[in-house]
Amino acid sequence: MVKIIMGLKGSGKTKRLVDMVREAVNLEHGDVVCIEKEKKLTYDIPYRARLIDAGAYGIGSYELLKGFVSGLHAGNYDITHIFIDNFFKLAGDKSPEKLDEFVAWLEAFSARENVEFVLSVSAEAESAGERAKKHLI
Repeated sequence: MVKIIMGLKGSGKTKRLVDMVREAVNLEHGDVVCIEKEKKLTYDIPYRARLIDAGAYGIGSYELLKGFVSGLHAGNYDITHIFIDNFFKLAGDKSPEKLDEFVAWLEAFSARENVEFVLSVSAEAESAGERAKKHLI
């Protein structure tokens, strides 16, 4: 399953994502991972969730992000949830077409590997492509 929290800066996306991380940690029996560009959520995310500062790995494209997510899962098959905060900062491209392509890839990955994804995206919801719009929450 793929969920997207979309809104402009200051609209509460990160707070909502943090609440969803807490809920997943409390309800799931698998591992929960939260990926962010910079170390800002260190004190907000429960210690049982794995917080990854992806900025330390030089991720700056959709292809590198796909490889990063694939590598995480290859190293730990017990991951049930992957949360990605400030998605466009990691991906490096704000085009709706690229986001839709990535969401299609996430849909397939999620179905195949049984991992739930939640992305927070800083943009107006109206600017999302058709595929991304289906996953807005």
